[in-house]
Amino acid sequence: MTALGYIVMAVIVLLAALVLAGGLTWVERRLLALWQDRLGPNRAGPFGLLQMPADLLKLLFKEDFIPPLADKAVFVLAPAIVVVATLVVLAVIPFAPGLVLADLNVGLLFFLAMSSLAVYGVALGGWSSNNKFALLGSLRAVGQMVSYEVFMGLSLMGVVLQAGSFRLGDIVEAQRGLWFCVPQFAGMAIFFVAALAEARRIPFDLPEAESELVAGYHTEYSGMKFAMFFMGEYVAIALSSAMMATLFFGGYLGPILPPIVWFLIKTAVLIALIILIRGSLPRLRYDQLMALGWKLLLPLSLLNLLVTGLVVLAGKS
Repeated sequence: MTALGYIVMAVIVLLAALVLAGGLTWVERRLLALWQDRLGPNRAGPFGLLQMPADLLKLLFKEDFIPPLADKAVFVLAPAIVVVATLVVLAVIPFAPGLVLADLNVGLLFFLAMSSLAVYGVALGGWSSNNKFALLGSLRAVGQMVSYEVFMGLSLMGVVLQAGSFRLGDIVEAQRGLWFCVPQFAGMAIFFVAALAEARRIPFDLPEAESELVAGYHTEYSGMKFAMFFMGEYVAIALSSAMMATLFFGGYLGPILPPIVWFLIKTAVLIALIILIRGSLPRLRYDQLMALGWKLLLPLSLLNLLVTGLVVLAGKS
């Protein structure tokens, strides 16, 4: 692919991600309404489709307020860190054979590194606001996200052992005989739970517990800065689903249909599952959240890594 082709592809992927982040707000409302036997948005346009641009216009024209005692430079930078750290990971995801912006041989490590950077945006957003509720929300988020990053990384090491590569394209091709969701079922379950915690989604939305913290780390944000935090969360949902499809469900592999269609179908199903979990489970207490990670997921991820290593070693002997 030429340099111009990469630029065009980068623009298309970026625009698609931004449109998807906005569209998922409508999808979530309609899907949760169906799940809970209610209507959801249905007044603004056919099927409520104009609700999304209406929300966007509201956020665009809403007053962009910065608290007088906030650290202004950091306050403005924090939501940008969250969005950029999430969007840049899209560059290493193989949407189809040869259809990837940056075919890195350490693509999986790049994903883990960039997803870790989002912690800084959340932490700085709460701290720079000079608001105690926002600071408490950011402290919860940092503890939660740093903890679950450990289990997320360990859960993927079994996939790396079986594929023999950190390159995402190689991991997809290694699943031609059998998707890794079968031999790495434990790793898949741990990764899914960790991805929910990383995206701060129910039942792990403690940083945004409205009943305790008003709105958590983004309490003082308004207008487009609030929208950037909001967009970062929905892009993270799509990214987690795309990575899970790539690592455990064969990515773009599938019969008859074009590879990119298979990739989009698998990603869409996983996004729907994450949304439906929001309408099904209650929020955990913070001590339950941390205990689940350190007392259950850590031993399970280490056990999965040990068993996978023994199986791979036995296969080579």
